[in-house]
Amino acid sequence: MDLEKEYNSQKVEEKWLNLWKDEMYYFDWNSNKPHYIIDTPPPYPTGSFHIGNTLNWCYIDFIARYKRMKGFEVMFPQGWDCHGLPTEVKVEEKYGISKNDVPRKKFRELCVAFTEENIEKMRDTMRRMGFSVDWSKEYITMYPEYYSKTQLSFVRMYNEGLIYKSYHPVIHCPRCQTTIALAEIEYKSGKTTLNYIKFDDDVVIATTRPELIPACVAIAVHPSDSRYKRLIGKKVKIPTTEYGAEVIEDEEVDPEFGTGIVMICTFGDRQDVKWWKKHNLELRIVLDNNGLLNDKAGKYKGLTIREARERILEDLKAENRVLKQETIDHNVGVCWRCKTPIEIIVEEQWFVKVERDKILDAAREIKWIPSHMLSRLESWVEGMEWDWVVSRQRIFATPIPVWYCKKCGRIKVAKEEWLPVDPTKDKPLEPCECGSKEFVGEDDVLDTWMDSSITSLIISGWPNLKEYPTSLRPQGHDIIRTWAFYTILRSVALVNQIPWHEIVINGMVLGEDGRKMSKSLGNIIQPDEVIEKYGADALRQWAASGVVGSDVIFAWKEVIAASRFQQKFWSILRFTMLHIKDYEFNDEDVKYLRDADKWILSKLNRLIKEVDEHMENYRFGDALKAIRSFAWYEYADNYLEIVKNRLYAGDDSEKKAAKYVLYKTMDVLCRLIAPFTPFLAEECWSRFKEGSVHLQSFPEVNEGLIDEEAEKKGEIVKEIVVIVRRFKHDRGLALNAPLKNVLLHLPYEIDVRDISGAINAKVEVLDKLPDVKLRIKKLKPKFGIIGPMFRDKTKEVINLVNNLNENDKVRFIEKGEIEISLNEQKYKIKSEWFDVEMEKVVEGKAIESLEIGDITLFIEV
Repeated sequence: MDLEKEYNSQKVEEKWLNLWKDEMYYFDWNSNKPHYIIDTPPPYPTGSFHIGNTLNWCYIDFIARYKRMKGFEVMFPQGWDCHGLPTEVKVEEKYGISKNDVPRKKFRELCVAFTEENIEKMRDTMRRMGFSVDWSKEYITMYPEYYSKTQLSFVRMYNEGLIYKSYHPVIHCPRCQTTIALAEIEYKSGKTTLNYIKFDDDVVIATTRPELIPACVAIAVHPSDSRYKRLIGKKVKIPTTEYGAEVIEDEEVDPEFGTGIVMICTFGDRQDVKWWKKHNLELRIVLDNNGLLNDKAGKYKGLTIREARERILEDLKAENRVLKQETIDHNVGVCWRCKTPIEIIVEEQWFVKVERDKILDAAREIKWIPSHMLSRLESWVEGMEWDWVVSRQRIFATPIPVWYCKKCGRIKVAKEEWLPVDPTKDKPLEPCECGSKEFVGEDDVLDTWMDSSITSLIISGWPNLKEYPTSLRPQGHDIIRTWAFYTILRSVALVNQIPWHEIVINGMVLGEDGRKMSKSLGNIIQPDEVIEKYGADALRQWAASGVVGSDVIFAWKEVIAASRFQQKFWSILRFTMLHIKDYEFNDEDVKYLRDADKWILSKLNRLIKEVDEHMENYRFGDALKAIRSFAWYEYADNYLEIVKNRLYAGDDSEKKAAKYVLYKTMDVLCRLIAPFTPFLAEECWSRFKEGSVHLQSFPEVNEGLIDEEAEKKGEIVKEIVVIVRRFKHDRGLALNAPLKNVLLHLPYEIDVRDISGAINAKVEVLDKLPDVKLRIKKLKPKFGIIGPMFRDKTKEVINLVNNLNENDKVRFIEKGEIEISLNEQKYKIKSEWFDVEMEKVVEGKAIESLEIGDITLFIEV
């Protein structure tokens, strides 16, 4: 059956989505093949599968498909990180409620339903993209079978002394009404007001947060600042309050900022926390969990932060204490989710110990790709100021498996065999040590990173590990300080091993304008939009064009170019199938190979080697670029054009060699392109061979076919054909137009039969360069001079000159003039009235000469 002329990506992709079976990609622990286990990111199912997800999962799928072809038993699982603030916020928005408006159970049910709906949508997009996921290894963190393992990890780490509860400063989001981890703070730049406030005649403090004046517990200056040495130890009255504060010295005070005097509050920022701990200062918290000032703020109790700032400034101005105000650039920490400015409050929370040295040692055992990404994790860990707070004041998350005895207050942690539990409704199965059976369940829940930080363990069978560490973690650079950091921490804490051997980092996807995608900029692209227009394979090729570790600009032109390549690849298949439909592949046919055949087979085997090396080093863009360049330019535009005449007009032995090459090249190209364009590769393979291309091995290099001499000769054949075709094009000739004769002089011995067929001319190889002479081809008149002189006789004069024999023309040019007779009248004609057009001649025949390095062609014209 003849192949359709046009490649229809939509039709082909739909066809294979219906035919492919999930079982193709199932991982078998009992397989004798070497295992390759990927710790796939579990995305938040709060919306659609976006273009950033697409980039990352394309990288993962390239790796998974390549590794399968290289003989590995590959696990490419898929999980969903369901719990946490993002889902709660979406549910609150969808139903116009807050988490406290409905019973706890009902709110969780709404979150589960919302999440399941989004998982289905995202799963559909992933299937449409052709990702070779092992869906039998799917995990969903909101289901008991998963979060029971999260609880188990909590219990084991608690019993090892790695989790504790403590009264400690924590980062708090007033909008979300929950604590957040240090890693979840984002920083927003903007303008703010720096207020110069007079505390007394000696002390003027510049602050951006006058609302925290009631929380001021000390005033600090730099010990080397001579302006204020005399103030150290002085007690200063805090304006608008009944409090006082002592002036202390500390080397971390910046003498250049403001007045060089700072107030230490509990707490304005993390620096305040450091000073509070270091100097053992009083703890005076003036903000509650809702972001309102409490009774320790005196008359400002009940005000919001903004209201308190305005009221306190009004009062200070009334007392003439605001000496100056200026606008400055300022970075403010905000909640990663709702972008509300964060506050630091003191609460009793659950913490995980951060053992920095162990984490850094483990991180350095892992191979980071690109390598410089390790420094991001190192900088984060080395700069951490306190442990990881893991308790959250939300609902949709893994319950903390803990109760508190009503009688003695002891903490009761669940036994492993009790899990999963929900302490808000379940009771302990044994009494407290004091004998009491009355408990209050913990209603805080765990940070969602407590779920997702054990994915490497979960897919490896933990707590009964089958194989560990895993092979690879692919993830974005934006979550190095969260997902990568927490996973290393938990793996070291729970099994004292690194979680993966390698970690590959991808960048973000930027809009075509080079800016981060956002609704406000109108530069968001959804993968479904691209798939509808050009198909999944074209989008996958765009993804491959990026560089691991770098941000990638989405460009429609790249997708369109990818689509065109697919059509070119299809055209190659059509040409191949036209000529090999009756061909039985036989390795014996290599004996018929010509220079052009040996050239392209050598290049093909070099391509296999090059692509293999690129894939091993995660250089997907380089691998795909090499495949496309070879297929389009070397193979289709050159080799196929060179052998076309042989395939149509050659004898059987001549055809066999070309058919051998067509068969072999199509086989290799289908397999090389399969990780990048699974639909195209499968469709081409199905028209060419039986079975699935995705169950084939990666092409092996035939070192015997890599031949530098053959490549040199093949390049000569190619260059000769290219330059002759260009010659035809420049003269308005059809590319298949016949030429009289072509004489070829070159310092190598090559087979010219394919050249002859490709340029449609008899080709003769010369032993030595011929005697090339110049002769006058034509004398072109300068009508601006001749016309006014001879008027109606102009044409006759020109004809007489051009009809001169060769010798007379030469004398005319040499002497500068010639006398002619016209109607019995003599005229002297000047040679300067003509432009001379010369031509080259070999053995009396006019020729054009072309040169390629040390090769010369003479084309008879």
